[in-house]
Amino acid sequence: MTSMEDKFPRGLWVRLIIYVAVGHVFAAFVYLLFTLGAQNQ
Repeated sequence: MTSMEDKFPRGLWVRLIIYVAVGHVFAAFVYLLFTLGAQNQ
């Protein structure tokens, strides 16, 4: 694990975690829109 941390700077890990979190929130929002739209029909 230390060799991986040496290759990638700390800022890159923080940015990667933020991108993954935002991506999951966006995907959940789109999924929610589709499920609500299907229920209304």
